[in-house]
Amino acid sequence: MKRLSAFLCSFALMAAFAVPAVAADSIVVKIAGSKPDGNPQTIGMRYFAKRLGELSNGKYKVQVFPHNQLGKEDNYLTQTRNGTIQMCCVGPQSSRFHPAMAMFETPMLYENLDHAHRAMKNGLLELIIGPAKGQTGKFGQSFVEKSGMRVLNAYPIGFRHFFTKKELKTMDDVKGLRMRVPNVPLYVKFAEFCGISGQPINYVDLPSALDQGTVDGGDSPFGDILTDRLYEYAPKITISGHILVLQNTLINEKFYQGLPDQDKEWFKQAALEASEAVWEECARVDAKAREVITQAGGSVATPDQAFFDGLFKAGEKTWAMFLNEKLDGKDNPGYVPNAREILDMALSFKNAK
Repeated sequence: MKRLSAFLCSFALMAAFAVPAVAADSIVVKIAGSKPDGNPQTIGMRYFAKRLGELSNGKYKVQVFPHNQLGKEDNYLTQTRNGTIQMCCVGPQSSRFHPAMAMFETPMLYENLDHAHRAMKNGLLELIIGPAKGQTGKFGQSFVEKSGMRVLNAYPIGFRHFFTKKELKTMDDVKGLRMRVPNVPLYVKFAEFCGISGQPINYVDLPSALDQGTVDGGDSPFGDILTDRLYEYAPKITISGHILVLQNTLINEKFYQGLPDQDKEWFKQAALEASEAVWEECARVDAKAREVITQAGGSVATPDQAFFDGLFKAGEKTWAMFLNEKLDGKDNPGYVPNAREILDMALSFKNAK
């Protein structure tokens, strides 16, 4: 019955964001992602497809390929760079082209979704993509030059929380755990500072790694824990919220520059509207996940303040990856000259209304 309910939920979401009927001579645009239907990433892609079809009056037909249908993230990212497909959605992998892109996922930077949304709407987003009708942002332009792709938006798929086979009550319980981490320097360092034995494993291989005991757990947003049923392998969920996972919609720069000016605006508008829709949807996905996990026999626990204090200390250490020109006596490739200003900007919206 639970599988049937999950299927019906995904089917309803697909129907809600279905692209309207288009003319036979429509221009086909392919967009790839790694998440299944029902995940905020895929919700965002389907919303973008629907809105671009509406704004262009059917000129563009967006074909959505979720759940690694065009290969794993590295694969479809390469396809977007070389123009085999036009668009894709990625998370922290975008930082390989510009280290500053990872700074927007700095551990323990945001208190909650509202805090992060305010920061993005009031300055951080413009650094990446520029004003809605303006030029590419400060980091975005450098990203274009290094990657051959343009960032159209940024939206969350949720805060990362720990999922483990044993309950976590104190930071001492975390130390020494073999935890899956994305192969991204910021994530790896944070795990190290927490005392975790980080195991860089591709996300699609995580369920089998949990099942075989290769790892004791990991950390993911609720959307991933729910749609990939990670709670069946590691049922102890700890509400740590240590990293907000942001997704970027990327578009091949040559394709983008070949668009008429009006069409460029359609793409940007559809992407930004999709982003706003996902901010709203993300909170609903989190609430649904808690319900499903507990009904399935898992537990969802909020640790005490001492636990969060330990996470903050570990997170604060990662900020050096952007703030310091040198690390361990060597030039720091991730150094961002105005990182302090940007981090302070994000923090300033913590208690704003």
